[in-house]
Amino acid sequence: MRLSLYQRDDCHLCDLALEELARARAPEFESVWIDGDSGLEARYGLRVPVLREETSGRELDWPFDAQAIAHFLAG
Repeated sequence: MRLSLYQRDDCHLCDLALEELARARAPEFESVWIDGDSGLEARYGLRVPVLREETSGRELDWPFDAQAIAHFLAG
C-alpha cells in the first residue's frame, strides 16, 4: 500500500489530519505539498488534506478521523 497525504503549508486542517493519522496508527505515507504546483492545486485546491492510496487511486477527503482512516485502509 502506497499512501500519500496531499496538503498545503501552514494548513491547520492538515495538522489535524496528521494527528488523526497518528491516532489511527496509519502506515508510513508520503507528504505531497500542493503549493506551487498548478496541476495539484487545480485537482486538490480546497479539498486538502486528502489521503490517497496511490496503487488503487482511492482517496479520503477531509474531514476524517481515526475510525474513517482505519476503514479506508481496510478497504
